[in-house]
Amino acid sequence: MDAHHRHFKRITTAGLLIALGIIYGDIGTSPLYTFQTIMNDGGFIDEHLVFGAISCIFWTLTLQTTFKYVIITLQADNRGEGGVFSLYALVRRFGPKLVFPAIIGAGTLLADGIITPPITVTSAIEGLNMVPWLKDVIVPGNNLVVEIVLVIILALFIFQRFGTKIVGGAFGPVMFLWFMMLGILGISQIIHYPHIFLALNPKYGLELLTAHPKGFWLLGAVFLCTTGAEALYSDLGHCGKKNIQASWIFVKVTLILNYLGQGAWTLLQHKTSLDGANPFFAIVPHWFLLPSILIATCASIIASQALISGSFTLISEAISLNFWPKVTVKFPTNIRGQIYIPSINWILCIGCFLVVLYFRTSESMTAAYGFSITIAMLMTTILMFYFLRYVKHYPLWIVSVIMLLFIAVESSFFVANAVKIVKRLFFLVFELGLISTMYIWFNARKITNRFLSFVHLNKYLPQVAALSNDVTTPKTSSHLIYLTKADHANQIEKRVLTSIFEKTPKRADMYWLIHLERTDEPFTMEYGVEEMSEGKVIRIDFRLGFRVQPRIGLMFRSVVKDMLQNKELNILQRYPALIAENLNNYKFVIFENVLSYDNEFSVSEGFILNSYFAINKLATSDSKAFGLDSSQILVEKIPLVVTPKSCDNLKQVFYKRMPI
Repeated sequence: MDAHHRHFKRITTAGLLIALGIIYGDIGTSPLYTFQTIMNDGGFIDEHLVFGAISCIFWTLTLQTTFKYVIITLQADNRGEGGVFSLYALVRRFGPKLVFPAIIGAGTLLADGIITPPITVTSAIEGLNMVPWLKDVIVPGNNLVVEIVLVIILALFIFQRFGTKIVGGAFGPVMFLWFMMLGILGISQIIHYPHIFLALNPKYGLELLTAHPKGFWLLGAVFLCTTGAEALYSDLGHCGKKNIQASWIFVKVTLILNYLGQGAWTLLQHKTSLDGANPFFAIVPHWFLLPSILIATCASIIASQALISGSFTLISEAISLNFWPKVTVKFPTNIRGQIYIPSINWILCIGCFLVVLYFRTSESMTAAYGFSITIAMLMTTILMFYFLRYVKHYPLWIVSVIMLLFIAVESSFFVANAVKIVKRLFFLVFELGLISTMYIWFNARKITNRFLSFVHLNKYLPQVAALSNDVTTPKTSSHLIYLTKADHANQIEKRVLTSIFEKTPKRADMYWLIHLERTDEPFTMEYGVEEMSEGKVIRIDFRLGFRVQPRIGLMFRSVVKDMLQNKELNILQRYPALIAENLNNYKFVIFENVLSYDNEFSVSEGFILNSYFAINKLATSDSKAFGLDSSQILVEKIPLVVTPKSCDNLKQVFYKRMPI
């Protein structure tokens, strides 16, 4: 385990602040809209509704967030990293079908990225409506509110290309201030109605769900209080399990105090409806209203930033695990793990814009929010069953009881949220697009890899050496480098030998074979070198963690330098240009599959492969994905014949020889 993760194995002030700044943005801003949504959905407001709502919120945070995620799921520590793909990497060897919960969970989490920024930012800006002299100017849903929200969101996405190094250090203190504000505001109302603490009794929650006219269906609104729970696990690597568990105590206390305060204020009004008021801002003293809105806006931006960064990480892992086409990945800072993916950034930005323009108010957005996360949580539960049973080796009956409890809870939330499908068809299309892309890409890669043929390299080494020494053959490059998928050093793809010997033979002084192995550990960076033929063929095996970007060009040059320094490679005198020209005297040979017209597919294979090649046209090329300079690559197109067409019915009807 690296120094970064060793540092966060213990509780530190830095770790606690990072947890507050990164982990809790989503769940921490939920008081802006959760209680208000329950009251609006519940209809007639009375003590029964308020007590039941707070009871449901408290026990949801206790069972779903505390017990499932903070206590149990954080045990699924993949070398310090968390998240659905980290969990999948731990359990995938226990069943090929586990790919389905992995891609469904990832797809729904990514879809959450286009509604969390709009709903949190909009809720904060709508708070300005509580300022008396702005009441007629800032009206939820009017053009000014929408424009302010769009400007903030646009600025947020533009800022992504620069990373968060400059302002990232302020996230923790700002969120600490936010949570302190939540707790203090809650206490300011509780002291006027201490009877509200009785609402923590689970009987009020059960009575609400069973006796209230809208009972069970209110779970859709209750679920909003825990939508950020998945982030506790996804961002595990940023601050460590112990820091998350310790900071959660503080966070949960302040959240509950704020919800209790909102409930106390609501009952003290002696009204049967909110009349458009937001209890969150209603409990703020008038003199502190503008500062509280500013802090809320900052907290909502931080929550959005954490979700966007998490989306980049998720796509990066998907690429490493062959779930997503290669796209451009940039590193805006030197901070480990901080990446920027332009294509995903602007897809999320456009999605957020559409959400704001379509729904306009936070109240409308909450009506469509939560469904995706319930699915993601169910998928995590399925993967956690395999982790607890087969990795941790817990007794089957214990694992079954725990998983059945969570499936029952999450299925209830899922059913209650299912009524939102009509209001969220846009999100459904987005989710299906993400999940379909992952499914198609994963299965197409399996199909194409199935038809790779390998041969024993040792039999051809003398021929490779002979070609290298044949001065009558024009030299293609001093060094030719092939990327190979052969796991064993004595094997090579047949297409590599075809490339070297057939058509126009490719002569080089030295041939390099580079093999890339992805490990289940996130940040592994190792390599091994094997000289297959002295001075002619060398194989490099890279072992890279699934969160490491495979910048093969850079890594290759680093390996050559190491070998020169260690006197394992004597090319200084033989090939001075390789050193003098910054190791530029080499070529990477990249194979590009093209779908042959000589195929006869089944319907499913045809759909998957045709979709794969259509998507591949939009993806980043292998040369860019591996960090290779376009001036140093040779691209060879390889026709892919999966199922050859048959010509058995073709028969000769005549043969005519020309007279001599």
